[in-house]
Amino acid sequence: MNPLEEFLQSGIIELYVLGATSPQESLDVEQMAAAYPEVRQEIDQVSLALEAYASAHAVEPKHTIKPLVLATVDYMERMKQGEVPASPPELTPASTVADYEKWLQRPDMTLPDDAEDIFAKIIGYTPKATTAIVWVKDMTDFEVHHEEYERFLILEGTCDMVAGEDIHQLAAGDFFAVPLHTPHMIKVTSQVPCKAVLQRITV
Repeated sequence: MNPLEEFLQSGIIELYVLGATSPQESLDVEQMAAAYPEVRQEIDQVSLALEAYASAHAVEPKHTIKPLVLATVDYMERMKQGEVPASPPELTPASTVADYEKWLQRPDMTLPDDAEDIFAKIIGYTPKATTAIVWVKDMTDFEVHHEEYERFLILEGTCDMVAGEDIHQLAAGDFFAVPLHTPHMIKVTSQVPCKAVLQRITV
């Protein structure tokens, strides 16, 4: 086997494309690519093959992830700017909108005009519980929680809560606790976004 063929079959090009080569190995590959068109062609083919594999096996993140990440960043920034951490009351079947009035009256707890389908503002966080005000314009993805209870208190609008095989029609003032291990999603049924207090409590 000639040196070029040996180089092409060594596996170093795959490692190079993955960014797993040492600086010296990367230099070696780049020098070979400059000297031999066959090496440059192999680099391009491996890159295309890996890109195709990644695209074919990519998992699209649930569209609830982005708003919750942004809400977390927003909450951390508010804490840095001096907001005092709060402890909203635990959501129970006896909870009322008045229990959360001090947060609901805040001028920053509003839905921006350019908000996407789901928007959230965290109002309290502890290692045990995260509490947020959320707005849903259309629907959420199906989710399943195995290690945290998810509870809702509807503030405005109406929605269908699909939990397992059951559909629960919810309106302002209604409380709903999602059972563990149960696939669930929200579909808004009102002309206005469905606004709710959401609380996730770690088991």
